[in-house]
Amino acid sequence: MENNDKIKLFLVDDDALYLKALEIEFLEHADFYIQTFSSGELCIEHLAQNPDVIVLDYHLDGIDKTAMNGMQALDKIKAINNDIPVIILSSQDKIDVAINCMHHNATDYVVKNETSFIRLQKIITNIFLNKKIQKQLNWYMERM
Repeated sequence: MENNDKIKLFLVDDDALYLKALEIEFLEHADFYIQTFSSGELCIEHLAQNPDVIVLDYHLDGIDKTAMNGMQALDKIKAINNDIPVIILSSQDKIDVAINCMHHNATDYVVKNETSFIRLQKIITNIFLNKKIQKQLNWYMERM
């Protein structure tokens, strides 16, 4: 499959080991074109490449305290292109944090644990199934 046919996935996390592990998981189990970023600022600088999905860490200011956090990055991404699905990935398992992310237009919220990669795969699959169904529905409605 050529890069043009692959889902373009941006992975954003300031934890270099976790970011690399996530990238390896996606490369081993799915056919994605992946770009990784260690900060929200770097991700935003590359939004012109039109990613299909962004997986964004909630705490991006763990190493560089002056870096924007995940919520700030989410707001900027959505201000630039509200159509990009953004999945927040976090070690926070508090419901109020997840609800706050959803209020900021996150597509979904995943807690970092041993099942997070499987959940991310399922969410991304559902995003593209829904897009495909919507396209088919639109095509059908135009012909009625």
